[in-house]
Amino acid sequence: MPYIQDENSKPVGSYPNTGIDVLIVGTGLAGLTAALECVRKGHNVRVLERNDDINTAGDMYFMGLSATRFFKHWPDMAKEFHDISLHNCWIETFKHDGTPMIEPKKVSDRLRDAGLDPNTPPGTFQMRPLIYKMYVNQVQKLGVKIQFGKKVVDYYEDAARGKAGCITDQGEKHEADVVIAADGVGSKSQKLVGGQVRAMKSGRAMWRAAFPIEHLDKDPKVKEFFRMQKGETGDEPIVRTWLGPGTYAMTLTRPDTMIWIMNHDVTGSEKESWSNTIPSEEVLANMDKGVGPQPWSSMYKDLIKLTPPNTIVNFELFWRNPQPKWASPEGLVVNIGDAAHSFLPASGNGATQAIEDAICLASCLQIGGRDKIPQSVRAHVRMRFIRNACAQKLGFSNAELLQDTDWTKVKLDPRRAQPKLPSWIFNHDPEQYAYDVYGKVVESMEKGVKLEDMCDEGSGIPPNYPPGYKYEPWKIEDVMEDMRAGRPVVLAPGNWD
Repeated sequence: MPYIQDENSKPVGSYPNTGIDVLIVGTGLAGLTAALECVRKGHNVRVLERNDDINTAGDMYFMGLSATRFFKHWPDMAKEFHDISLHNCWIETFKHDGTPMIEPKKVSDRLRDAGLDPNTPPGTFQMRPLIYKMYVNQVQKLGVKIQFGKKVVDYYEDAARGKAGCITDQGEKHEADVVIAADGVGSKSQKLVGGQVRAMKSGRAMWRAAFPIEHLDKDPKVKEFFRMQKGETGDEPIVRTWLGPGTYAMTLTRPDTMIWIMNHDVTGSEKESWSNTIPSEEVLANMDKGVGPQPWSSMYKDLIKLTPPNTIVNFELFWRNPQPKWASPEGLVVNIGDAAHSFLPASGNGATQAIEDAICLASCLQIGGRDKIPQSVRAHVRMRFIRNACAQKLGFSNAELLQDTDWTKVKLDPRRAQPKLPSWIFNHDPEQYAYDVYGKVVESMEKGVKLEDMCDEGSGIPPNYPPGYKYEPWKIEDVMEDMRAGRPVVLAPGNWD
């Protein structure tokens, strides 16, 4: 298990107090990870949250190994993460109409077939409620001060005093040496940072639902079809993927929970909000649109019929161009997570990169110390931007793969029906990388080396993105045009595997 403590583990108390006062806005994965890691690195932490509590609702997401390695520094979290993770999980693939294409196979065997170590998988699907409860438990044990009901409407910085802050809708001011804006897409910090990115409608949305598995008892046929997989340890969890023309879906059967997710054309009721629920009748009335002559599997439709009311979220997918401006002019306010970059669900990188951001930033602040906060913030952005831009583009390539599966090739090689989980992503260690390259990254900034040239041969800075790749700015509009024209998404030269 890669999360156990080893000789490299450094729990709370391993680092001396830096004297850096950190204010974090938002309690998503980026914000909570930043809180934990900033405490571990010796910073003084306060957190603001607009809601009255931390939102632990939701279904599932993919958490990459590059993000979860840091649990080795947190013994309680490492144990809890192991307990809630899916062990001995299986995966099975269907066409959208229910035709079986790839028989059930253990995820560990699929990893082995792909030349990967099943004991250290690239990542795992995790239940969002369980992950957030794990985080909340740890934050509470540390006694981190979280102030709820604080809706931030503006950010500012004062270079003369070396302070940054934010203003709430009640007119309250909160200040610190550095402010971490982890408050998601549309963060009000983007006005100061200059990183406001226009959201473009993708024309796509996701229906998502998670509910207690007892609801399947109402239909024995559905319950039997979506049963867990018989394995060596008894009934074991199984992911079922469903791939169709211009669409894809996924189900996950756990001992206590049933989850289903479906990508679809917009219907008019979607919003970029996790509280935007719709009735099952709306899904059933729209799911066959755009998939051609073969309708969706009747079994999948019956599963949707069993979904309890107020459970199905219709989440609109917006596309945003990569924006390299994550820090304010004086380097005292910095965006992380969705506030800095947003991801398509197919990328499998939203949660992973948000956590990586937090780990990298906490480390940079500790390395640079209280007198070098702007330098540390800018070095962090340099380390993170190209990596995230590559991960964002990979999301489009994965979406294309899932929505336009070549079943002739899949029969010869089942891996062609699986999204890319490249080694340059899951082998990365954001904390160690920060320690290894911080000094050289700062040197490159002082010399005026362009961001895209920072990792050139002779720099001594290894890329944390596809080897051989040379960054060039790209736009979502160009990717959209290619996808609409049926052209493959071009990832650019480099080893993206």
